[in-house]
Amino acid sequence: MRTLFGTDGIRGEANTQLTPELALAVGRAAASYLGRGNKGAIVIGRDPRLSGAMLEAALAAGIASTGLDVCLAGIITTPGLAWAAGRYPGAVAGAMISASHNPMQDNGIKFVNPRGIKLEDDQELAIEELYRHGLDTLPRPAGAGVGRIFRDETLAEKYCDYLVSTLDRSLDGLRVVLDCANGAASGLGRQVLERCGARVDVINAEPDGININRDCGSTHPQAVAAAVKAGRYDLGLALDGDADRLIAVDARGNVVDGDQIMLICAQGLLRRGQLRDNTLVVTVMSNMGLHLAARKLGIKTVTTKVGDRYVSEAMLRGDYNLGGEQSGHIIFRRYATTGDGLLTALQLMQVMAETGRSLEELAAIMERLPQVLHNVRVGTKEGWSENAAIQAAIAQAEARLQGRGRVLVRPSGTEPLIRVMLEGPDEAELATLAGEIARVIEEQQR
Repeated sequence: MRTLFGTDGIRGEANTQLTPELALAVGRAAASYLGRGNKGAIVIGRDPRLSGAMLEAALAAGIASTGLDVCLAGIITTPGLAWAAGRYPGAVAGAMISASHNPMQDNGIKFVNPRGIKLEDDQELAIEELYRHGLDTLPRPAGAGVGRIFRDETLAEKYCDYLVSTLDRSLDGLRVVLDCANGAASGLGRQVLERCGARVDVINAEPDGININRDCGSTHPQAVAAAVKAGRYDLGLALDGDADRLIAVDARGNVVDGDQIMLICAQGLLRRGQLRDNTLVVTVMSNMGLHLAARKLGIKTVTTKVGDRYVSEAMLRGDYNLGGEQSGHIIFRRYATTGDGLLTALQLMQVMAETGRSLEELAAIMERLPQVLHNVRVGTKEGWSENAAIQAAIAQAEARLQGRGRVLVRPSGTEPLIRVMLEGPDEAELATLAGEIARVIEEQQR
């Protein structure tokens, strides 16, 4: 059983749970496993949160202590780091230091392989086993055998060039507000969109290490919605702290979530004959309205567990080229190996430019069924699925819905939360049922 790695790498409060000592040890274990005794480098990137430099130094020291080199890419988005790891000469892996959309006091470490793809479960288990039981046996070369640590902060600029190259047409004339969440895309978000022809105003692009994700970005789209409504813009775009997800708003300030964005882009690919096997990969969190709309368009859906890593795995197995999550992690496999908020923004605006239609018109392709989500903060996530009281509350809600909707309860892989999601025709009823399940979970999982 994994206790170090969650669904998206290692996460925790920086310097209390995710300590420099842990980062150093994980660096040694990961480098020894991923390097397999070969000389090479691990590329490290980070978002701008305050603890990032501290953890970067510790992780780099651990890697170099095994004899592998370290290339520090500096502040870069998570998809940018994955892109760099897949193209950096001699790279055996990449490591991103970020807690994505989490508050600034949290941080995380996630690894990708030399193709820029997140590690598989068994690979993370192997690293965790070395971390827990094998550190004393790992290589510790001396003299010229110690790994070098050097910086190459041109990688973010090269990634920016790559993003611009993915478009088939100009975005000339589109007016957009971009919310960078005071995160990793703050330095390059405007540059990417402007080079593609858009007229861009940027908000929340002044990171100070503390303000990342604070009342802004994809988890708080009301910030960009207010900016759009206050000006004359065609759309707003909200990234999260590491820019691997995107939420949009239309010209009226209405939120366009990941489900709608995926469907808009899927229809665009279908129209060009580029949607592989006419299939879209989604997770169990996607709204039922997506499945209904996809069926009308002649698009098949494949459903996975929550987590973009599972979306990616299903896309690789089926050789599909588009998939993602309602939260805005969307993978365009022709161009990227992971969710990429800036790439998604470009692809979404390209559909607008191709069709001449507003985002509001495009988003109307899908009618969302009412969906209620409660994030229940708990003292422990252990044992919730075997708890009789919790299971009784879930069963009671399912009986009340009687096939008219669904209940999905799952633990967060990155935070001390249990998520309660209900979907059906009556939002008031859903809110009542979700509240009852949440109350029982709070009582039982203190």
